[in-house]
Amino acid sequence: MNQIKDVQPIRSKEKIEDMKWSIKKWCGERDYILFLIGINTGLRVGDLLKLKVSDLKRKKKVVILEGKTNKPRTINLANIYDEIQSYINQIDSEWLFPSRKGDKPITPTQAYRQLNKASSMVDMEDGIGTHTMRKTFGYWFYKQTKDVAKLQMILNHSHPEITLRYISITAEEIEKELDNFVL
Repeated sequence: MNQIKDVQPIRSKEKIEDMKWSIKKWCGERDYILFLIGINTGLRVGDLLKLKVSDLKRKKKVVILEGKTNKPRTINLANIYDEIQSYINQIDSEWLFPSRKGDKPITPTQAYRQLNKASSMVDMEDGIGTHTMRKTFGYWFYKQTKDVAKLQMILNHSHPEITLRYISITAEEIEKELDNFVL
């Protein structure tokens, strides 16, 4: 029986690149685009898998209704637009992430299996899951902007503390930042 792991964000750009390479090599374009959109938007896997080609075709921004929160969320895809459009032009399905079994999207379980397969090929077995993509987005957005309020809004969290705990910003990291803070 699989034990639920507390997945962590991918905290190294090199490891992110390793995962991209591994997914392309061992899993394929569909799973690569899933990972790419996941780490660049912070969408939950359930919301990613509901996306249809028509939702993203020739669009740099899209508004979706999040499944868990039932709140609208604007997704900005400008930074990965070309890769998404190139992928869309290659697939023959209404679903962005089509299953090979029938006319429906892959399941969260299948997405999990593919991520795990790719992560094991690059020695990243510790704590990879579908939520890794969302947490990685949050971690890097925070690292680049230091704006927990904006990230809280993007992830639809109710409190900043939840957001910081979610992306695993630890007291140790806060201390390190304070070591270099001076007025």
